[in-house]
Amino acid sequence: MTTTTAVSTGPAPELPFFVYGTLRPGEPNHALFLRGRTSREEPARLGDAVLYDGPGYPYVVEESGGVVTGDLVTALPEAYGSLLAELDRLEEYRPGDPRNLYERVAREVVLSGDGRRVRAWLYLAAPPVAARLRTRGGRIESGDWRGRGAWGEEG
Repeated sequence: MTTTTAVSTGPAPELPFFVYGTLRPGEPNHALFLRGRTSREEPARLGDAVLYDGPGYPYVVEESGGVVTGDLVTALPEAYGSLLAELDRLEEYRPGDPRNLYERVAREVVLSGDGRRVRAWLYLAAPPVAARLRTRGGRIESGDWRGRGAWGEEG
């Protein structure tokens, strides 16, 4: 018996976004891209992932046992399509492009408040970037961009 997996060519599902760096509330890109376009922003965690400093911006790399701290951001329905396109441009993500630095993927995150699990979009380091980071990247041990310490801050 042969099993096939359909590849969707239609629009992306309207999932919330897990943001973990410069798009988090209080960070510079939140004000530029998300302020006034969300209905909810809740602290959340992504399991089996670690955080690296870009430098100046973070990358998530999947790794068993790690935890990344961030926020689950739910877009206003009327803003969703344009926001998704703008975030893809910000992260320089184009579906199927081997030059991507990030890949947009759906993963399950856990809300910090009530422990609910929610499927969300997030931008992971693309495989070549992840491989480079694993060998010589600056890992943020806390898993929290805000707790990266003076060595990771610009200035």
